[in-house]
Amino acid sequence: MKQVGQTARRHKPENDHQMGYYIDLSKIDLDQYLTKLKSADLLPSRTVLKEEIENNFESIKGQGIFTVEALLRSIDTKKKVQGFSKQSHIDENYLTILARELKSYRQPPNKIRDFPELSPEVTKKLEEAGIKNTQQLYDKILTFEDRAKLSKELAVHENDVLKLAKLTDLSRIRWVNHTFAHVLMEAGYDTAEKVANTSYEELYETVRQLNEERKIYRAHIGLHDMKLCVEAARELSLEIEY
Repeated sequence: MKQVGQTARRHKPENDHQMGYYIDLSKIDLDQYLTKLKSADLLPSRTVLKEEIENNFESIKGQGIFTVEALLRSIDTKKKVQGFSKQSHIDENYLTILARELKSYRQPPNKIRDFPELSPEVTKKLEEAGIKNTQQLYDKILTFEDRAKLSKELAVHENDVLKLAKLTDLSRIRWVNHTFAHVLMEAGYDTAEKVANTSYEELYETVRQLNEERKIYRAHIGLHDMKLCVEAARELSLEIEY
């Protein structure tokens, strides 16, 4: 296991189409996703997805759906769920919950202005440049050169740009909002790679102790939440250079 303070240089893949703020669901075929879902530690409200899972996924493939991206496009609205349910004979409630699970891979990006302890001046400069959230910022902070260019263009210190890069990296993890991205950074887990390379028990204890000392958040974040966080971080491609 890597130490919390450890950093690593991350290189861009040769094929730019592989890159992106979100996981590329078009690269995950339905059989791969079925295997993952069967063993996944789901939120309690979504464990129903494991019921009749083999039959349901066979019915999905019977509709000519073979990738997760195609599946999401087919059930991403209530109207589409209703239509797909009639055609496939899969329970509408099952499809509704499946759609929620798939949409969680593309949670709304965090707004730059919402991050705690970020300079209002830096936020203003970014917003004036049309950069208001972490998805918009992502492609501009991937490499050392990208960050140096952004720092120069906006007259923002490179340390501030690096901090934003790390907050953006953490924001890619499913269920990590602006507050928890800040918490992870303050706890020493300042990249998605560091979250992925720790144990959820260690992460839970470190974050718990930090919050006891500094009272950063009021919500209850339990051991199971940390497990989901670490597992989600392990699904991400690691493209940002540090």
